[in-house]
Amino acid sequence: MDLSTQHSRHQRVLKQRNLLFAATGALGVASVLLLGVTLSRDREIVLQPVLRSSLTVSSAGVSRDYLEMITRDAVLLTLDRNPQNLEYWMESVLAISSPRAQGRLRADLMKIVEEQRGSSIAQYFTIQSMTIDTDRLTSEVTGELHTIVGSKVVSKQLRTFRYRWEYAGLTLKLIGFGVVEEEKGKKP
Repeated sequence: MDLSTQHSRHQRVLKQRNLLFAATGALGVASVLLLGVTLSRDREIVLQPVLRSSLTVSSAGVSRDYLEMITRDAVLLTLDRNPQNLEYWMESVLAISSPRAQGRLRADLMKIVEEQRGSSIAQYFTIQSMTIDTDRLTSEVTGELHTIVGSKVVSKQLRTFRYRWEYAGLTLKLIGFGVVEEEKGKKP
Protein backbone atom coordinates (compact mmCIF):
# COMPACT_ATOMS: atom_id res chain seq x y z
CA MET A 1 0.00 0.00 0.00
CA ASP A 2 2.84 2.35 0.68
CA LEU A 3 4.12 1.79 -2.80
CA SER A 4 0.80 2.59 -4.45
CA THR A 5 0.38 5.76 -2.32
CA GLN A 6 3.84 6.93 -3.23
CA HIS A 7 3.18 6.18 -6.87
CA SER A 8 -0.06 8.22 -6.92
CA ARG A 9 1.64 11.16 -5.15
CA HIS A 10 4.48 10.99 -7.64
CA GLN A 11 2.00 11.00 -10.53
CA ARG A 12 0.26 14.10 -9.09
CA VAL A 13 3.60 15.90 -8.75
CA LEU A 14 4.48 14.98 -12.35
CA LYS A 15 1.11 16.31 -13.58
CA GLN A 16 1.61 19.58 -11.65
CA ARG A 17 5.14 19.92 -13.04
CA ASN A 18 3.96 19.29 -16.60
CA LEU A 19 1.12 21.80 -16.21
CA LEU A 20 3.58 24.36 -14.81
CA PHE A 21 5.93 23.84 -17.78
CA ALA A 22 3.01 24.12 -20.22
CA ALA A 23 1.78 27.34 -18.57
CA THR A 24 5.31 28.78 -18.57
CA GLY A 25 5.73 27.91 -22.24
CA ALA A 26 2.37 29.47 -23.14
CA LEU A 27 3.23 32.67 -21.23
CA GLY A 28 6.64 32.79 -22.93
CA VAL A 29 5.08 32.46 -26.38
CA ALA A 30 2.47 35.12 -25.51
CA SER A 31 5.22 37.47 -24.27
CA VAL A 32 7.22 37.05 -27.49
CA LEU A 33 4.09 37.68 -29.58
CA LEU A 34 3.19 40.80 -27.59
CA LEU A 35 6.76 42.09 -27.86
CA GLY A 36 6.66 41.55 -31.62
CA VAL A 37 3.36 43.40 -31.93
CA THR A 38 4.63 46.23 -29.74
CA LEU A 39 7.84 46.67 -31.73
CA SER A 40 6.14 46.48 -35.12
CA ARG A 41 3.36 48.98 -34.39
CA ASP A 42 3.78 52.65 -35.18
CA ARG A 43 4.25 54.69 -32.06
CA GLU A 44 2.18 57.80 -31.62
CA ILE A 45 2.17 60.73 -29.28
CA VAL A 46 -0.85 63.01 -29.16
CA LEU A 47 0.19 66.63 -28.71
CA GLN A 48 -2.05 69.28 -27.28
CA PRO A 49 -3.78 71.45 -29.87
CA VAL A 50 -1.34 74.10 -31.02
CA LEU A 51 -3.43 75.94 -33.56
CA ARG A 52 -6.34 74.64 -35.53
CA SER A 53 -6.45 70.95 -34.63
CA SER A 54 -5.00 68.17 -32.52
CA LEU A 55 -1.66 66.97 -33.75
CA THR A 56 -0.38 63.39 -33.76
CA VAL A 57 3.27 62.48 -34.21
CA SER A 58 3.88 58.96 -35.50
CA SER A 59 6.92 56.80 -36.10
CA ALA A 60 5.46 56.10 -39.55
CA GLY A 61 6.54 59.57 -40.70
CA VAL A 62 5.99 63.31 -40.44
CA SER A 63 2.54 64.69 -41.16
CA ARG A 64 2.15 67.70 -43.40
CA ASP A 65 0.59 69.80 -40.62
CA TYR A 66 3.39 69.01 -38.19
CA LEU A 67 6.13 69.85 -40.70
CA GLU A 68 4.34 73.07 -41.61
CA MET A 69 4.01 74.20 -37.99
CA ILE A 70 7.60 73.33 -37.14
CA THR A 71 8.83 75.10 -40.28
CA ARG A 72 6.81 78.20 -39.47
CA ASP A 73 8.34 78.39 -36.01
CA ALA A 74 11.84 77.62 -37.31
CA VAL A 75 11.57 80.38 -39.92
CA LEU A 76 10.68 82.94 -37.27
CA LEU A 77 13.48 81.67 -35.04
CA THR A 78 16.19 81.55 -37.69
CA LEU A 79 15.39 84.69 -39.68
CA ASP A 80 14.34 87.17 -36.96
CA ARG A 81 17.39 88.48 -35.15
CA ASN A 82 19.00 91.62 -33.79
CA PRO A 83 22.31 92.40 -32.08
CA GLN A 84 20.74 92.19 -28.61
CA ASN A 85 19.68 88.55 -28.93
CA LEU A 86 22.47 86.96 -30.99
CA GLU A 87 23.69 84.50 -28.35
CA TYR A 88 20.14 83.40 -27.50
CA TRP A 89 19.32 83.21 -31.21
CA MET A 90 22.30 80.97 -31.97
CA GLU A 91 21.68 78.64 -29.00
CA SER A 92 17.98 78.37 -29.92
CA VAL A 93 18.76 77.42 -33.52
CA LEU A 94 21.28 74.83 -32.33
CA ALA A 95 18.71 73.42 -29.87
CA ILE A 96 16.35 72.47 -32.73
CA SER A 97 19.11 71.11 -34.95
CA SER A 98 20.31 67.56 -35.39
CA PRO A 99 23.42 66.61 -33.42
CA ARG A 100 25.14 65.51 -36.64
CA ALA A 101 24.61 68.98 -38.18
CA GLN A 102 25.39 71.12 -35.14
CA GLY A 103 29.11 71.56 -35.89
CA ARG A 104 28.53 72.93 -39.38
CA LEU A 105 25.56 75.02 -38.27
CA ARG A 106 27.48 76.45 -35.31
CA ALA A 107 30.30 77.55 -37.63
CA ASP A 108 27.83 79.24 -40.01
CA LEU A 109 25.94 80.91 -37.17
CA MET A 110 29.14 82.12 -35.52
CA LYS A 111 30.02 84.01 -38.73
CA ILE A 112 26.67 85.80 -38.55
CA VAL A 113 27.09 86.54 -34.84
CA GLU A 114 30.57 88.01 -35.41
CA GLU A 115 29.31 90.14 -38.33
CA GLN A 116 26.32 91.51 -36.40
CA ARG A 117 27.78 91.85 -32.90
CA GLY A 118 28.02 95.50 -31.92
CA SER A 119 26.13 96.70 -34.98
CA SER A 120 22.66 98.17 -35.21
CA ILE A 121 21.53 95.80 -37.98
CA ALA A 122 18.43 93.70 -37.36
CA GLN A 123 16.25 91.63 -39.62
CA TYR A 124 12.85 90.01 -39.67
CA PHE A 125 10.96 87.85 -42.16
CA THR A 126 7.32 87.96 -43.18
CA ILE A 127 6.03 84.67 -44.58
CA GLN A 128 3.97 84.81 -47.76
CA SER A 129 3.89 81.16 -48.84
CA MET A 130 5.22 77.76 -47.87
CA THR A 131 5.86 74.54 -49.80
CA ILE A 132 6.12 71.33 -47.77
CA ASP A 133 7.60 68.01 -48.96
CA THR A 134 7.09 65.31 -46.32
CA ASP A 135 8.81 62.65 -48.44
CA ARG A 136 12.10 64.56 -48.71
CA LEU A 137 11.64 66.31 -45.36
CA THR A 138 12.17 69.73 -46.88
CA SER A 139 10.20 72.92 -46.73
CA GLU A 140 10.54 76.12 -48.73
CA VAL A 141 9.29 79.42 -47.40
CA THR A 142 8.90 82.54 -49.52
CA GLY A 143 8.44 86.00 -48.08
CA GLU A 144 9.97 89.37 -47.52
CA LEU A 145 13.25 89.70 -45.65
CA HIS A 146 13.37 93.11 -44.00
CA THR A 147 16.71 94.60 -42.95
CA ILE A 148 16.74 97.42 -40.42
CA VAL A 149 19.66 99.68 -39.54
CA GLY A 150 18.96 101.65 -36.39
CA SER A 151 15.25 102.35 -36.69
CA LYS A 152 15.08 102.62 -40.48
CA VAL A 153 14.13 99.81 -42.87
CA VAL A 154 16.90 99.85 -45.47
CA SER A 155 15.99 96.75 -47.43
CA LYS A 156 12.94 94.65 -48.22
CA GLN A 157 13.69 91.68 -50.49
CA LEU A 158 11.55 88.80 -51.70
CA ARG A 159 13.45 85.64 -50.72
CA THR A 160 12.88 81.90 -50.61
CA PHE A 161 14.54 79.84 -47.89
CA ARG A 162 14.84 76.05 -47.88
CA TYR A 163 14.83 74.07 -44.63
CA ARG A 164 16.02 70.47 -44.50
CA TRP A 165 14.99 68.13 -41.71
CA GLU A 166 15.67 64.68 -40.35
CA TYR A 167 13.11 62.56 -38.52
CA ALA A 168 14.25 59.91 -36.06
CA GLY A 169 12.64 58.53 -32.93
CA LEU A 170 9.56 60.77 -33.17
CA THR A 171 11.82 63.83 -33.26
CA LEU A 172 12.10 66.29 -36.12
CA LYS A 173 15.48 68.06 -36.18
CA LEU A 174 16.89 70.75 -38.45
CA ILE A 175 19.89 69.69 -40.54
CA GLY A 176 20.25 72.80 -42.67
CA PHE A 177 18.68 75.96 -44.02
CA GLY A 178 19.57 78.69 -46.44
CA VAL A 179 18.43 80.99 -49.17
CA VAL A 180 17.36 79.40 -52.46
CA GLU A 181 19.31 81.02 -55.25
CA GLU A 182 17.25 82.42 -58.12
CA GLU A 183 17.49 80.55 -61.41
CA LYS A 184 18.28 82.62 -64.50
CA GLY A 185 15.23 84.65 -65.45
CA LYS A 186 13.02 83.15 -62.72
CA LYS A 187 11.96 84.39 -59.36
CA PRO A 188 12.09 81.89 -56.48
